[in-house]
Order: sequence, then structure tokens, then C-alpha cells
Amino acid sequence: MGALENLLLGFSVALTPINLFWCFVGVILGTVVGVLPGLGPAATIAMLLPLTLKMDHTTAIIALAGIFYGARYGGSTTSILLNIPGESSSVVTCLDGYQLARQGRAGAALGISAVASFVAGTIGILGLMLVAPPLARFALRFAPPEYFGLMVLGLAMVVFLAGKSMIKALLAMLVGLWFATIGTDLFTAESRFTFGQVKLLGGVDFIAATVGIFAIGEVLVNLESRGGAELFKISKGLRNLLPTLQDLKDCRFAFLNGSLVGFFVGALPGAGATVASFLSYGIEKAFSRHPEKFGTGVIEGVAAPEGANNADASGALVPLLTLGIPGGNTTAILLGGLILWGYKPGPLLIQEHPELFWGLVASMYIGNVLLLILNIPLVPLFAQILRLPYFILYPLILGISVVGVYSVNSSVFDVWMMGLFGLLGYLMRKLDFPAAALILGMVLGDALERALRQSLMMSQGDIAILVNRPISGTLLLIAVGLLCLPAIRKVRSWRIQAVEQER
Repeated sequence: MGALENLLLGFSVALTPINLFWCFVGVILGTVVGVLPGLGPAATIAMLLPLTLKMDHTTAIIALAGIFYGARYGGSTTSILLNIPGESSSVVTCLDGYQLARQGRAGAALGISAVASFVAGTIGILGLMLVAPPLARFALRFAPPEYFGLMVLGLAMVVFLAGKSMIKALLAMLVGLWFATIGTDLFTAESRFTFGQVKLLGGVDFIAATVGIFAIGEVLVNLESRGGAELFKISKGLRNLLPTLQDLKDCRFAFLNGSLVGFFVGALPGAGATVASFLSYGIEKAFSRHPEKFGTGVIEGVAAPEGANNADASGALVPLLTLGIPGGNTTAILLGGLILWGYKPGPLLIQEHPELFWGLVASMYIGNVLLLILNIPLVPLFAQILRLPYFILYPLILGISVVGVYSVNSSVFDVWMMGLFGLLGYLMRKLDFPAAALILGMVLGDALERALRQSLMMSQGDIAILVNRPISGTLLLIAVGLLCLPAIRKVRSWRIQAVEQER
């Protein structure tokens, strides 16, 4: 059958009342999971997996996938309104989304997030339909050297997240890389920088760090402001609560950028939505006509990462369904579910079980439509959160933060860590160090170290393997080019000033 016939088969499966109902339940539950910091789709799917054993297998995968990509929608809500990343991939959304909320444009930020997620989800589904097998084969060419190149490229994006000082951004990134080394060495099983704390053997909890730096740090900074009650400008009227036509026009490249970057990075096992959102944000800033405004409340700074982390969900299903290779925790649990139900994910899955694959593809499109329909009308309701007085809003932020961090590991130690990172976030805000650079170092540090050490083991210590291979060499070359861009811009500005002085 051709693609059109297969898609019609998929819609005939997905539009049955039972599958439609569970798709709706999945995306609603996923949205709630995304809003709550710390819970995450992986833990939710793991808890619900035993309940699917007696369900129809196609219905079960539709519901669980709905939780997966629905969580990507929900993660932006608290990032924009409260500066609390609901998901690690929503960290980048805090940079401009929260600033837009402070300027009275929380509704526009929430709306553009929903639109970007819908556009990226649609493009991702088309990619899953049309290019899944060849893209999966290309992804297999990524060995440790290629992953090292990809991680270095991600770290090079710190230049575009740097704010006023590139030096401060690099220092913050290095501190983040150090935080990533805390714990147990994966190769030698020796403890590193744990200071005798058994709780640190597993490393620094990422949720505790991000919530502390962004949410707690923001509260501490604002508490010392006497004008705390005036922190948020409140929009009046529905017209100001939704994205304008100019917003949509400004974001047209961001939609495409986020969709393509998110889908491609998602198809690489182990890369993840956080890497995709950082890369898309960096690309958007690099090609923007006003890169200096990023981080101060730019609508494209919300559209690009939100599109990327949603398209990543479709991309992550490519190696899972076509090769049987999970790209992360959530897809690993989905792989376990497929095996538990008696399926063998791999090249023959689409041919042997077309109703499962195409039913899932069609349900994802339906789910994205449902999420858009549900989220846009709720924008005014969500925006009303900012009308709360600061003496109510700040305790609410602290309460959500404590509950979210504690729920991950049921650990009071993580709550104390969140408090310490909150103090660090406060100091970084006061000294104008970019928090995103530190978080980027924490996110990529572990994967960067693993890829480097595996590459050196492959080459018996020859570091030239990182540049001799075409893909890794190209990625490193792009990273070097990105690091040189600020210097090129400064030289260009000096030339312009010199020409104007001569006149």
C-alpha cells in the first residue's frame, strides 16, 4: 500500500470511539504531567504500563504516546508563568517566556507555544511517515565521536545564550560541566566530588538544580524588590492575551527551525529534547536580526525551543519503531511495553503490524489537534495566575517547587539541594551570570564525557578520531565557526564605526 492508503488505514483505527477516548485521556494526562515539575512522562508511563496489559495493544500505545507528547505541551505553562521548568526541555523556554509574562504578554507566549508545538508536531508526524526508515539508518552512523561533536556543538550555543559577557557565560558553563561530574564514574566506579555524601553518588539531581536556579532564585531576587506587587503587567482583553498576526509572522522561521532540529535530534538515540531545544534556540538567535534582544522577552525565543521539544517526540519514535533502539527513558519504557505485548520493534514492525504503526501515527496528529483546541481556550485562564498578589504567588511557586522536587525521589536531601541551587541562582542573577549556560553544561556534561572516553577507547587514545570522521569533523567545524561569530561581529562593527568617523 502507498502512504495515502496506509494513512487512511491509520485514521480508520485512530478514529474508533475507544481509541479516540484514550487518545484524549493520554494527552490530557500528559499535559498535567508536564505542568507538574519533577514527575515527567517516563515515571507516569512506567506507573501506568501494568494497567495496559488487558487493553488492546494499539489503544494502549496510543494512550501512552499521548502522555509522551502531551507532556511537552504542558511543560511550557509553568516555565512561562512562574519560571519553573515543568520538563528539562522547557528550561530554554524560561529565558524569553517568563520575560514576556513580566511584560504582560503571558497569553501571547502561551499561545505561540501551543501553535509552535502543533506545527512542529505535524511536521514531525510527516517525517515519521515519510523518512523514518532512511533517517533511522543515518542515525546508526552516529558513533561516540559523532555524539561528541554534537555535544560540543550544543556547548558552542552557550555563546548565543551569553547575554552581555561571553566570559561569564563560559565560566558558568564550566561550573555546569563540573556539576555534571559529581557522582560515580561510569568507567571506574569511583566516587567523584561527593564530599562524603552518599546521596551524591548518583549525581546532582537535575530537577532540583533547575527548579532551584530558576524558580527559587527568581523569588529571592524579587523579594528584595520593594515593587514586588508590580512585577507583572496584566493584559486587559482577549486581544492582548493571544498571539498577534505579527507574532506569527515573526515566528515563521522559528516554527520551521524548531520542527526540523527537534525531529532530527530526536531521531538520534541519546540526544534528547533538551539538546534539541538548546540547539534550536541558539540557531534562532544566531540568524536573528536582533540577537541582543534574546533573553529579554522575544516571541521567537519561545516558538523555537517549544517547537523543537515537541518535534523531538515524533523523532524519538523513529529509532524505536524502525530499529528497536530507544533514545531515552520514556522510549525505553515504551520499548519494554511493546516487547511485553509480544511485538518485535524493528524494520519489519511496519510491515507486520501496519494497524499499530499507522494507527499510532494518525492518533498523534489527532492528539496534536486536540491539544491545540484544549490549550488555546485555556490561555486566558492560565494568564489569570499572574493576577495573584505577590504574597500569594511566591508561596505558590515555593510550594510547587518543593512538591515537584520531593516527588522525584521522595528525598528531603533533594529539597535542600534545591535551596542551595536557589542561592546560587540568586547570586548568578545579581552578578549577571547566565543561568542557562550553567544548565547547558549540566545537561551535556555527562554525555560529553561518555562520548569522549568511548571515542578514545575506540582509537586507543588517538584524539584525531574526533576530526578524521566526516560527521564529527563537520560538527566540530560548525562549533568553531559559532564561537568565532561574536568576534566577526565585533570586527564588523569596528569597521562600520571607522567608516562613519572618516565621513
